[in-house]
Amino acid sequence: MKRSTKPVLILAAFFLLGSGLGAQQITRIAVVDLGKVILSYSKDSTALRDYEAKKTQIQQDIDRMAEEIKALQLQKVDADKAKDAATSSRLDADITKKTDNLRAYVRAKQDDLDKEAAKLNSSNAFVQLVYQKIQNVAEVEGYSLVLNLKSADSVMSSVLWYSPMIDITDKVIASLIGKAQ
Repeated sequence: MKRSTKPVLILAAFFLLGSGLGAQQITRIAVVDLGKVILSYSKDSTALRDYEAKKTQIQQDIDRMAEEIKALQLQKVDADKAKDAATSSRLDADITKKTDNLRAYVRAKQDDLDKEAAKLNSSNAFVQLVYQKIQNVAEVEGYSLVLNLKSADSVMSSVLWYSPMIDITDKVIASLIGKAQ
């Protein structure tokens, strides 16, 4: 009798080990183009579009200020090559002042955007609905993480590569439209 139970116990142990390994969840990541969602479901998205437009304008201002600083730096290099100490010193002071102003501007505008985003997230029913639908689609599809595909507040997208198979933008739009009907 002992001899016949041993293979059964070994088989049971392999089965339990195998099922434990199979139970591990693979992390799945999805992306969503939040801008496309907002444009596709525009009846309630005015506040969010205004926020996105404000972020874009701020980024343009930052880019313009950075270009001014770069131009001054090039002028300083030319002044250094020409051994024009007075011009180089004046340009260095201008560069320092503009750089400090840019840092202060970025800090202040980021604080404003953070406050506005918190206000939107807590008060805007559309924003809450969008995030709820993203969460619902992600949970149904088995995603552990959803990233915004395009970010208007940075020069580069926060996603460097993705498979179109993980883009749930159209499913979120369909879910929103289904909610509206």
